[in-house]
Amino acid sequence: MTESIQSPETFSLDALVEALLFVAPGPVTLAQIAAGSEVSLEQIETGLKALRERYSQGGGLAIQEHRGKFQLTTRPIFGSMIEKFLGLQATSRLSRAALETLAIIAYKQPVTRPRLDEIRGVNSDGVIKSLLSKGLIEETGRAEGPGRPIIYATTADFLQYFGFSSLEELPPLDMGDEQAEEIREKVFKD
Repeated sequence: MTESIQSPETFSLDALVEALLFVAPGPVTLAQIAAGSEVSLEQIETGLKALRERYSQGGGLAIQEHRGKFQLTTRPIFGSMIEKFLGLQATSRLSRAALETLAIIAYKQPVTRPRLDEIRGVNSDGVIKSLLSKGLIEETGRAEGPGRPIIYATTADFLQYFGFSSLEELPPLDMGDEQAEEIREKVFKD
């Protein structure tokens, strides 16, 4: 049986946003979705809100938001099964130094290398190069001041790597020992 031909106007806003996010080559802004669909920004926001509500009910997909850009992703809980299905294996694990540096950047962003070195107490050049090459951090500009050091922040790949939909999902810094241990176990698992 063939599906009858329908115009986009007969579909709900959340279905339109879902379709556009599905075909987008990467994270996109709501303004890009609105411009590409010839629908108002307010309608796109309404559609995104409805889509997020639908995905919060369960299913295999999620909406990831990072710096005002949105992307349709699979739920992190299915990550290992998807890797197995696709025949992918984690090519490398992050070292403790990389995780420490990444945590500082995630919570203090935007942050410069001199500030990272000050917090860590050691030179972070090698770790920063590694995190940049993995696409987990990016250069976002230069600070005013002596030497105009480069400013670093996390990327959308950082969110995907750790299974977050947005930076607001980062665990609180003032967590108890038990919660911190749960996170360590998750991050350092084989």
